[in-house]
Amino acid sequence: MEREPISIEGYNKLREEIRRMEEDEMPKLAVLIADARAEGDLRENAEYHGQRENQGRMQAKINQLKHRLAHCVIADKSTQPKGVAAFGSIVMLKDLSNNKNEGYELIGPGEEDYDADIMKILLSGPLGQAIQGKKVGDVVKLTTPRGERKLEVTEVK
Repeated sequence: MEREPISIEGYNKLREEIRRMEEDEMPKLAVLIADARAEGDLRENAEYHGQRENQGRMQAKINQLKHRLAHCVIADKSTQPKGVAAFGSIVMLKDLSNNKNEGYELIGPGEEDYDADIMKILLSGPLGQAIQGKKVGDVVKLTTPRGERKLEVTEVK
């Protein structure tokens, strides 16, 4: 598996999330499980089984975040090539079907923000992969569940 670039801010955000889950949330779940266990017969104790399921989901989430971090490499946005869509670039695209302009920043895991004016999207995601390496004037064809989209790169910062 190829290592994915991540900014130092994104790396620290993921590390803090793992720390919070391991040191704050998991101990709270352990207390809730112990309390539910004290209620009596475990075969008919829905509270106990529910808390055990929550603990399993929390551990799976921790493992997923650790796996993401293990497959990342901290990259400096300032060292990326100029004028080419790459990690840390802000890419302005024009949808050729409706002439609507959209802005995207190519980032690493843990930094996604799909509600911002300029959406922060994963470099490893479908759109990120499609526009990676493109320059101003290049046309990108992207197949989506809604059909094929043609996007023109209008600016790369």
